[in-house]
Amino acid sequence: MNFLKFARRTLLTVASGTAIAALAFGAHAADKKIKIGVIYDYSGPLAGGGSDLQALGAKIMIDHINARGGVEGYMIEPIYADAQSKPEVAINEAVRLIEQEKVDMLLGFFSSAQCVPVAAKVDSLKKFMWITTCISPAVLKDRNLKYVFRPQVHGGMFGELSVEFLNANSQEKLGIAPKDLKVAIIHEDGPYGSGVAAGNEGAAKKAGMKIVLNEGYSATAPDLSSLVTKLKRGRPDVILHTGYNPDITLFLRQAKEQGLRFKALIGHGAGYGVADKLYDALGNDINHVYNVDPVSIWLLDPKSLQAGLPAITDAVGAEYEKAKPGVTVKSAHVGMAASNAHVFLTDVLPRAIKKYGGIDAEALRKASLDTDIPEGGALLGFGVKFPQEGESDMMGQNMRASPVVMQYVDRKIYIAWPKALQTIDPVLPLPKSSPYAK
Repeated sequence: MNFLKFARRTLLTVASGTAIAALAFGAHAADKKIKIGVIYDYSGPLAGGGSDLQALGAKIMIDHINARGGVEGYMIEPIYADAQSKPEVAINEAVRLIEQEKVDMLLGFFSSAQCVPVAAKVDSLKKFMWITTCISPAVLKDRNLKYVFRPQVHGGMFGELSVEFLNANSQEKLGIAPKDLKVAIIHEDGPYGSGVAAGNEGAAKKAGMKIVLNEGYSATAPDLSSLVTKLKRGRPDVILHTGYNPDITLFLRQAKEQGLRFKALIGHGAGYGVADKLYDALGNDINHVYNVDPVSIWLLDPKSLQAGLPAITDAVGAEYEKAKPGVTVKSAHVGMAASNAHVFLTDVLPRAIKKYGGIDAEALRKASLDTDIPEGGALLGFGVKFPQEGESDMMGQNMRASPVVMQYVDRKIYIAWPKALQTIDPVLPLPKSSPYAK
C-alpha cells in the first residue's frame, strides 16, 4: 500500500475515532447531574407566611448556578415538592424524593414543625439534608444528627436578641429600667414559636424583666380575642410575638378592635419577615413594628462583603423583581434562602466532589464539617462554621450565624440593632400616630 494513502487513511480513522470519543465525552458531561429534592410549602397558610418566598430564593440561586455551568461539571437537577403546610406531607415527600425520585440530597424546609420529624427521618435513611430556614432549636438540639446541617440562625438567638435590644434601649428610650419593664411573650405553639419564646423567656429573666404573660396558641386558631383580653389585663410595655402570617394579621386586627395598647411590638421572623403582606393586610398600622431575622441581603453595606458577593445580591434582586413585579419591599426570606443555598452550592458541594470524591451523604457531611467561611463571606453577612464532633449539643448548627433587629417605617426596612449596623435610630416607644400606642 502506498505509504501516503496508508497514513491518510490512518489519520482519518484516528480523527473519526477522536471525534466520536469527543462527542461521547461531551454527551457524558452533559448527562452529569446532581438531583436535589427541594421541599417548601407552595400551598396552605405557610406559603403566604414566607415559605413561597423562601422557595423563590432557593430556585433563583439554583438557576443562577446552573446558568454558570453548574458545580464541578455537574448540572443541578432540582425536583420541587410541596409540603402543603403539613408535617405529615413534608415527611412523605421527603421519603418519596429519596426512595422514588432517587435524589442525592434534600434542600429547603420552612416550618420547624416539619423539620423536627423530617430531619430525624432523613438522618435515619443516611441521606443528607441542608436546611435553609426552620429555626427551632429542637430541630438539632441534643439529637446528634450526622447528616443534617443548618447555616441559618436558630430561634433561641432570635429570642435572646430582641431582649438584648430592649435591655440596651429601655432606660434611654422608654425611661424604664429593664428590671421594671413589663413584657408579654406570645407565640404559636409549634416548635418554631416555642423555641423563640424559650429564648425570650430565658433572656428576660436574666435581665430581671417582669414577664406578665407567656402564652402559646394554635397558628390556625380562628379567634385570638381571649389572648388579647389577657394582654389587656397584663398591661405589658412590650409584646414579643412569634407567629406566621394569618395568625399575626388576626391578632393585630383583634388587638386594634379591642383597644390593646403597648409601647413596642417585636416580631421574630416567619410572618413578620414578609413586610409587604403585613402592609397589604394592615396598612400603616405596621409602621414602627420590629422584626428579628437574619438581615435582608439588600440592607447590607456591599463593602462589608467579600468581593463578588454584592454582584450576586444584585442578580438575586433582579430575578426577584422579574418573578414578583411591583414588589415594594424585598422580603428578607428570598435573600435568606438564596444565601443559604449559595453556601451549599459554592462551598460544601464542590468540596464534597473534589476532596471527598462524591455526593453521597458521608462526603457531604465531611465537606460541611470543613466549612470555614469568615464574617462577610456569605450573602447574609455572617460566616459559616459547624461544630465538630462533641463540641456542641446542637450538631449541624452554624455557630457564626447571627440575626439583627429591623424596624418597618412607611414600607421601608431599617436595621435598628446591633448598633454597629444601625441604619435608623430606633423609634421607641410607638409614636402617637400608631393605633396601638400606649
